[in-house]
Amino acid sequence: MQRSQPVDSVDLRSANAVAAASAAEQGAGEIAERLPGRTAPLSTVGDLTTRPQRSLWADAWRRLLKNKLAVIGLSIVVIFTLVAVFAPLIAPYGESEVVDPRLARMHPSWLFPFGIDANGRDLFSRVIYGARVSLVVGVLAQAIVLAIGIPVGAIAGYFGGAIDGFLMRIVDVIYAIPQLLLVLLFVNWRGPGLANIFLAIGLVGWVTEARLVRGQFLALREQEYVKAAQVSGAGNLSIIVKHVLPNSLTPIIVAMTFGIPTAIFTEAALSYIGVGIRPPQASWGQLVGEGSKPGYVQTDPHMLLFPVLAIGLTMLGFTFLGDGLRDALDPKGND
Repeated sequence: MQRSQPVDSVDLRSANAVAAASAAEQGAGEIAERLPGRTAPLSTVGDLTTRPQRSLWADAWRRLLKNKLAVIGLSIVVIFTLVAVFAPLIAPYGESEVVDPRLARMHPSWLFPFGIDANGRDLFSRVIYGARVSLVVGVLAQAIVLAIGIPVGAIAGYFGGAIDGFLMRIVDVIYAIPQLLLVLLFVNWRGPGLANIFLAIGLVGWVTEARLVRGQFLALREQEYVKAAQVSGAGNLSIIVKHVLPNSLTPIIVAMTFGIPTAIFTEAALSYIGVGIRPPQASWGQLVGEGSKPGYVQTDPHMLLFPVLAIGLTMLGFTFLGDGLRDALDPKGND
């Protein structure tokens, strides 16, 4: 016959177990409080090790700074921008000021680091003021490109169908004609000048941006968040501006960065052939045209060398920066 265990003994063991568990928990809390820099119990340590979330732009900036070529390109762009903004303070002479006609075509020296041009003007000052023209043309032309290309591409890509077909046929017709030829026709119609040059480049170059934005919208309009916004009753304009366009900014920014040096080169080509900036206003393309006259290249190469270096460095800086932005803004990029 099996003997039953006394009830008092069972209660005593249960009480001892509860007391032991309580003591262990209290001891763990005391140890956690004695550790330096610890203010929470051991059970919440996992919550303290959570890493703060970084935004897309902060993460892209961090990746951009790790790209050495992108940093070099950014430095070049910043330097030329500062030179253009503070040109009156940096240039020792005026934009069209004649130093001395007797010093015409003098080679570089300590007093004139870039030499003197054929009209007796300081070439260093002319190159500095030329940076203003090139950067203004590049930035304003891209502003016009974005103002036309983004709405056209967004409407074509979002709505599709007949609207897409109509807009893209117009884009294809403009795209089939060489851009430089259209710019020449516009400048010859309106006349040379700074305003007409960046207007011509912007009104012709928007087709590439429109095709890029259209491709992005065609892919993004099928995403779940777009369909959810449509089901919730949001209007088409609200969906385009608040949902689709922000997710298309990465290729748009990269394309804009590559478009600025293209506009600078186009302005230089126009000024080189004599239909761009009018003298005595300084332009890099105009300086290249003056320095490449017959006989000057062999006897006075400095008149051609420094404007060409300025154009090349600016285009190289924007190209390096554009490549770096493309890699940094890629969400699939690896650190």
